[in-house]
Amino acid sequence: MTHELEWLRGTRVLVAGAGISGRAVITPLTDLGAHVTVTDRNAEALERCRELGADTVGLDELVAEAEAHPETLRRFALVVTSPGFAPDAPLLSHAAGAAVPIWGDVELSWRIDRAEIYGPPRRWLVVTGTNGKTTTTMMLHAILEAAGLASVACGNIGLPILDALRRTEPRAEVLAVELSSFQLHWAPSVQPEAGVILNIAEDHLDWHGGIEGYIDAKARVLTGTVGVLGLDDPIAGGLRDRSQAVVTIGFTLGYPQRGELGISGDVLVDRAFADSAVLAAVADVSPAGPAGLSDALAAAALARSIDVPESSVHDGLRRHRVGPHRAAPVGTVDGVEYVDDSKATNPHAARTSLLARESVVWVAGGLLKGAQVDDLVAEVAPRLRAVVLIGRDADRIAEALARHAPQVPVVRVDTRDDGSVSSPE
Repeated sequence: MTHELEWLRGTRVLVAGAGISGRAVITPLTDLGAHVTVTDRNAEALERCRELGADTVGLDELVAEAEAHPETLRRFALVVTSPGFAPDAPLLSHAAGAAVPIWGDVELSWRIDRAEIYGPPRRWLVVTGTNGKTTTTMMLHAILEAAGLASVACGNIGLPILDALRRTEPRAEVLAVELSSFQLHWAPSVQPEAGVILNIAEDHLDWHGGIEGYIDAKARVLTGTVGVLGLDDPIAGGLRDRSQAVVTIGFTLGYPQRGELGISGDVLVDRAFADSAVLAAVADVSPAGPAGLSDALAAAALARSIDVPESSVHDGLRRHRVGPHRAAPVGTVDGVEYVDDSKATNPHAARTSLLARESVVWVAGGLLKGAQVDDLVAEVAPRLRAVVLIGRDADRIAEALARHAPQVPVVRVDTRDDGSVSSPE
């Protein structure tokens, strides 16, 4: 059987990155008849790729060769890049200069699915946003399971999409796909049956070259049949005019207008796919609070877009429980509650957790990835009792605290103190 990827048969394909997503493309490319070479700096990861039948080459070695001989990369018909490679990465810059097509692993996944390499195409329901992606995706998967649909959660959530496509027992007919801005940047062809943008805040601006590049990447989920927007978020809620979806709806924590999902009293209500359908009780949503409710409404919107009944939304949300590291309670010692919100890797995510509590000792640090932290510190300053700073950007957070919360005690932990933190007994 011929298909649109037949041209790859007998060609050489370069895979940039030997991590999970890089390894996941080796077998599908081999199934297509391509000869695969993987490049990375990690020798151990490259060895795992050789075990899967790929040739390998060191990244620095390949880049040096391309710099000395620009035609080097022309021996490859295609570069499939892992999402961590930015557009201006030397390898990809050389590939673009040599006019070699560059696809992300998600782009390859989409094309393989559309070409029916592993059976009839699946229905893609895509979740993106700065925060809440994984929780929403898992809520969606729980709802799909409650509806009796053969589904799988995949993408940025851990299971590569190609691995999900290759599964035959059981075969997933619906994919609950979490996609990051990196993955979407390298996947221009994806047109999901429904896609949601939960929210947009400063994150990965260094990678995208600014907020506009970041927004452009996120907006790629608004290209299918149904686009869903988080209306309470000023940026996401303002993207209706940029949506290319056949139908664009929204969700809000307020009472929904026509074409929206929202909250009426103590229940979640759908006024987009019904006159006014009750979906679930507020009390049944985990995690509790505004962020959890927003995620639940987003998941419900995607499910309802493919005609999942109200009862399945209700059952799925009741069964769902928040995953680890997402505002998860760890324990209480001497009346002090410990909360693990280490998945809050940007100011927007940290804000949600900090504002959920009246009095907080904040452990902060890591990488800000180009985001500003002043507005967050100024907003949460009245709730802070102390701050413990760790990580590479601790100095920037300390400066913001000095400007906006000088009364708050600050403790610095040396970056060499990197042992694990165990739960209190």
